[in-house]
Amino acid sequence: MELRHLRYFSALADSLNFTRAAERLHVTQSTLSHQIKQLEDEVGTLLFDRTGKRVALTEAGEAFLHHATRALREIDRGLGALRENPQEAVGELRIGSTPTFNVAFIPDCIASFQTRYPGVRVVVEELAADLIVARLQDGSLDLGIAYRPGEPGPLQFEPLYNEEMVLVVAHGHPLARRKRVRMVELHRLPMVLLPASFATRQMLDECFRTCGAEPYVAAEINALAPIMGLVAKTQLASIVAANAVLPNSGLDIVRLESPTPVRTPGMLWSPPARESEATRAFSSIVRKVAFRTRMLERDDGKPRAATAAKARA
Repeated sequence: MELRHLRYFSALADSLNFTRAAERLHVTQSTLSHQIKQLEDEVGTLLFDRTGKRVALTEAGEAFLHHATRALREIDRGLGALRENPQEAVGELRIGSTPTFNVAFIPDCIASFQTRYPGVRVVVEELAADLIVARLQDGSLDLGIAYRPGEPGPLQFEPLYNEEMVLVVAHGHPLARRKRVRMVELHRLPMVLLPASFATRQMLDECFRTCGAEPYVAAEINALAPIMGLVAKTQLASIVAANAVLPNSGLDIVRLESPTPVRTPGMLWSPPARESEATRAFSSIVRKVAFRTRMLERDDGKPRAATAAKARA
């Protein structure tokens, strides 16, 4: 089956008249009739009922028309996108991101996106995961960058990779020189963590319960930058994603085990939002940056913070 078969079928189904359909397609009636016959032979059933000069869709033709129309619409939309000049695109792209990704990942994605779409304004809001879900559902966000929600509901979730969380401490901390730490060893360790309302904190609390440990939570802060700043200046430890730790931050990363906390970052969106060319383009860049980040970690054999220069798409 070729694209012209679908276009000929659509034109005839629209007019139900060989003469008018042939004129619309700029072909002869015999050519149109031959192409329709080829299509019917390929699908193995009659799509049109021809009685004298009358033409009508058969039941099979009615069913096929729905899918053919949708396929042609997507093809035409794709062809239109190829003809568009990204440099001339305008509009606004609204993104919701959980704190971890705003440190380096989202800036890398925006930098790459704006080289191709300089006329599209990007608005990023740092939000908790449940707020991102709510804002995507009410249409006030186009795309979410967050961890896998427990119940995404009507939203679509595309996982990017699995991410180990790590212990982060200042250079002078007693655990700074360790390569690995079992989570049970964090029992009564003074820590600063995200508040209990965050899904990440709930996952960590479950890990602590699993191994029978109970850290001493000396402080709770709902943003990563001040958490990192506090850890760097004190003997408090924290547990974060490795990519939240910037180079030259005065912090050391220690891997956790028994159990190893793991999260799945990904993209969240409401299906209608993917109609936007800007959303699709930004999503493609997110995948590339995520792939490069994952490759950097794999090359090192350990989780680490990827620099913006290395991770940039």
